[in-house]
Amino acid sequence: MKKTLKRVLLGFAIVIALLVLLSVGFLLKFKHETRNMNVIGSKMVITNIYAVKDSFVNMFLIGASSQFIAIDAGNSPDNVSKELSKLNITPDQVIAVFLTHTDRDHVAALRLFKKARIYLAREEEPMITGKKSKFLIFGNHIYTKEYSLLDDQQTVVIGNLQIQGILTPGHTSGSMCYLVNGKYLFTGDLLRLKNGKIGEFNKFFNMDSKMAKESIKKITNLPGAEYIFTAHYGYTSDYKNAVKDWKE
Repeated sequence: MKKTLKRVLLGFAIVIALLVLLSVGFLLKFKHETRNMNVIGSKMVITNIYAVKDSFVNMFLIGASSQFIAIDAGNSPDNVSKELSKLNITPDQVIAVFLTHTDRDHVAALRLFKKARIYLAREEEPMITGKKSKFLIFGNHIYTKEYSLLDDQQTVVIGNLQIQGILTPGHTSGSMCYLVNGKYLFTGDLLRLKNGKIGEFNKFFNMDSKMAKESIKKITNLPGAEYIFTAHYGYTSDYKNAVKDWKE
């Protein structure tokens, strides 16, 4: 009996030790992958488009008269609230949030936007219902079950803004880019920008990097596009130059 108990305890200790090692390894890799990300400080980037910096990630606000739509919702409610105050923007001015995907650093401040309708890709819903997960058993979550699902190429009109969803799976199963008024492309974590050129996003964070490469093709031939805004690697005002050398 004592030998059996010892074996059980030893097995339990080994499992705990492995979990600790995996957690430490994940955190070290996470720090390594995020330290070279290049986010924009909280400011008006161009007329009517604001970047909100939250640690290593940007969310964006697009003006619609005295109101705003948001692309994603940041990594921390406290940080986002503080950064919005610097911009003299209140959460209640945000009337819609379009999620590129549902990783925590893109959804954590959703609860701030109490008057906003939330949109995400239909293919992303399994990420928040527990049917799919990114890292082992750790799934994604958002604070509410009230949201609208978008299909690929579907367009939502809010005031003078036309927001077209472009399904670009790979980073998550339902990652979606948004093309606003045919001109402003918001890519979330689909890709990175370096020296004004698009490239692959960090493979460590992707569910399927091969699929992500295929998805990048979908956003390289948008005739009216002028700007690309990423969540972690800044933006460019020269869309054509950014995409022209992509050959994957």
